[in-house]
Amino acid sequence: MSKSSKPPKDPDGRMSLGDHLRELRNRLVKSVLAIVACTIVAAFFSKELLHLLMEPLPACTPAQLADPHFHGHCAQVAVIGVTAPFALTLKVCITAGLVGAVPIWLYQLWAFISPGLHKNERRYSMGFLAAGTPLFLGGAACAYLLMPTTIRVLGSFTPIGAQQILPVDGYLNIATRMVLVFGAAFEFPLILVMLNFTGALSGKRMLGWWRGMVMAITVFAAFATPSADPVSMLALAAPIWVLFFVAVAIALLNDRRRRRRNPDAGLGDEEASHLDLSVEGVGGVQGVEASGPVGASAAPLASVPSARAETVDDDIT
Repeated sequence: MSKSSKPPKDPDGRMSLGDHLRELRNRLVKSVLAIVACTIVAAFFSKELLHLLMEPLPACTPAQLADPHFHGHCAQVAVIGVTAPFALTLKVCITAGLVGAVPIWLYQLWAFISPGLHKNERRYSMGFLAAGTPLFLGGAACAYLLMPTTIRVLGSFTPIGAQQILPVDGYLNIATRMVLVFGAAFEFPLILVMLNFTGALSGKRMLGWWRGMVMAITVFAAFATPSADPVSMLALAAPIWVLFFVAVAIALLNDRRRRRRNPDAGLGDEEASHLDLSVEGVGGVQGVEASGPVGASAAPLASVPSARAETVDDDIT
């Protein structure tokens, strides 16, 4: 006896709670497997990755260590602990796996959301991936470029006469956090654009939020950057400001295109559509000829005696 085939999927994307949980599990498993695979590949290049991440560190030379004037301008890099080198290598490889698997787990995220969308909204999947991957990588690159400034500003607080000893694990904690936070922050404008394309958020409403968004992005940048200098904060906040206003412009253009195709596209489910109550003028009066009696054998109306006239004639006779 053959196995029963699976029931067909609902074309509207309706799923039960159990189906949603199974779908979430499958998407998470695929994302984790992709991250693990990229982590294994990154393990073969662990030394190169460690050197790349530690390059922004201002390591002191032996001559600088003996000169007290260099205190605070460079640091003595140290690895503390027997298992620290292995933990550092594992941390760097996992971070590289997260960054390398960006297209895969972004697609899994969109694939989990897309069944609840209409068919005409699912075509944005490739656009979501095409824009999401470079945005995340751009945020990670921005974090890496800010690392020298961040380390230099933090090291400037070293007291005079003290030598700064910089544990590598503490530095890598800051570096990996900045890479992941900056990459995720650059995805925020893309999420706003996708909400607009699915009809959940209008461009006009996004534009009305610009003051609050600028303030929220600034506060987020202040907490996301480990250094207290305004340069690092503005280096994170300024690109997100620009991306936010680009997202607003795209949303406004999309709303205009949508209204051109359907004037009622921006209405809610409980709003009535606009009615055209304007009165059009009549060009002129046209005469209409009276139609004759129905039937070829019908006599003219004037020649047909009425039933009342026949009754009067009978009474007289």
